Amino acid sequence: MSASEMQPSTPTPPEGPSLDVAERRAPITWGRIGTYVGAVFVALWILVPMYFLFSMAFTDQETVRSYPKNVLPFVPFSTSTMRFFLESEGVASGLANSLIVALLSLILSTALGAPAGYAVARYLFTGRDVFRLAILATRAFPIVVLSIPLAVLFIRFDMFDSLISVALMHTVLALPTSILVIASVFASVPYELEEAGQVFGASPLQSFRHIVLPLVLPGIAASGVFAFVLSWNEVFAASVLTLENRTLPALLLNSLSESSDAYQFAGGFFLMVPSLIFMFFIRKYLFNMWGQVSK
Repeated sequence: MSASEMQPSTPTPPEGPSLDVAERRAPITWGRIGTYVGAVFVALWILVPMYFLFSMAFTDQETVRSYPKNVLPFVPFSTSTMRFFLESEGVASGLANSLIVALLSLILSTALGAPAGYAVARYLFTGRDVFRLAILATRAFPIVVLSIPLAVLFIRFDMFDSLISVALMHTVLALPTSILVIASVFASVPYELEEAGQVFGASPLQSFRHIVLPLVLPGIAASGVFAFVLSWNEVFAASVLTLENRTLPALLLNSLSESSDAYQFAGGFFLMVPSLIFMFFIRKYLFNMWGQVSK
């Protein structure tokens, strides 16, 4: 037998795509097509009203009142509708009140939620999971149940129709979610990092400040922005707890039946912008509320 006959034969590679590539190509089924169609429908359900709102907010008032509407956005482009809204009575003060209340809610919810979130994430105690659920269950109470008794309480303490009372109410609404978001962020940072810092001579406070805090600041910022957006868009409590010092949503709701279409479109634009910023830049921290924070 010759040497060439003793060598093992090399199998001929199969024609066409490899098995791995073929396995990665999932077959297109009616179920997947239905999923894609449903996703497109939901996206259009959300984006079309936003498109219409933005296009009407940046055009002239004659176009806003005209029918049928233009298909092309911002035709003709004009800032007259926005100027009309900003120059309307009470809008400037309502906008300032909304900013003040939202910033106070951000500060209070972060100041209270960060220590509570750290305790939930770092300390093991009996009933910790039940405590988490109890925190979240407070959001199940209808806001109307809380607003009327609080209005009576604020009247007794001479705090009715003040920005502080509205900020406290919004802090109560945002605090459960803030605690859970911040707790999940702290849980994503291994405790061994703090211990390593203490091994090298750092105190617990120094280890937390120099090692843990830089890692969790984006998540804490996400929680703060969530509280800001919640306070910015909340309307019922602000309407019940104020008469003259109204926030912008409460002002819009109070004048909705008497306002023009241009006023309503511009007001809706002002209320939507912070929410869009929140969704695009902070969404990954909220999607991982109970798990690890994605990088």
